Amino acid sequence: MILELVLAQYAQTGFHLSGSSLMIYGIFIFFALLSWIIQRTLKSKFKKYSEVPMPYGMTGKDVAEKMLRENGINDVRVQHVGGQLTDHYNPATKIVNLSEDVYMSNSISAAAVAAHECGHAIQHANSYAFLNMRSKMVPVVSFASRWMQWILLAGIILLQSFPQLLLIGIVLFAITTLFSFVTLPVEINASRRAVAWLSNAGITNNTTYPMATDALKWAAYTYVVAALASLATLVYYILIFLSGRGRD
Repeated sequence: MILELVLAQYAQTGFHLSGSSLMIYGIFIFFALLSWIIQRTLKSKFKKYSEVPMPYGMTGKDVAEKMLRENGINDVRVQHVGGQLTDHYNPATKIVNLSEDVYMSNSISAAAVAAHECGHAIQHANSYAFLNMRSKMVPVVSFASRWMQWILLAGIILLQSFPQLLLIGIVLFAITTLFSFVTLPVEINASRRAVAWLSNAGITNNTTYPMATDALKWAAYTYVVAALASLATLVYYILIFLSGRGRD
């Protein structure tokens, strides 16, 4: 929504979109479409793999507890939370939170998600550098996310009289963009740990291993697209700032 507001204000202030700005706007449309395609594909993959049962009737809860135990982690609890795709590991409370569909299901998709979240718990136990960096960034990113859209919009409106405001907004947005890129290795590494353990522990076989890998691969794509889209948006705001400064 902020993008539409910015474009409207950008036009009202008398600026004209240059070829490079139109190209950036085209990139926004591309990433929006790509994100939609990936989300649709991800849901389709998880729906498909949720119909493939795990051996011995193991649920996502069972897989998570087994993975933690076999990695020597005894101070992390596994619990279920409401909603869909709400699965996450909370390093502050040392809890692996699994959505009800994952917690109770004995499907290969549930096993993949549960193992992925336990991958984060293992990262935490091993002081994985990128996870530590992301955790330290959370308070700053939370503040930036709360205020940046309003500061960016006000900065666009007041660009000629108070350009520093837009620059502040750009800095805040840059922090969230950096957070998106720091998240990438965290998520990819957790997935690698997950599929490796699922195979080594005999949870998956020659048939189900590619399914678990495929599900987590498409989940990772969502983070990649989000990071690149954030970078494209950041470049767009920088172009607006430079364009406005060039008219002084």
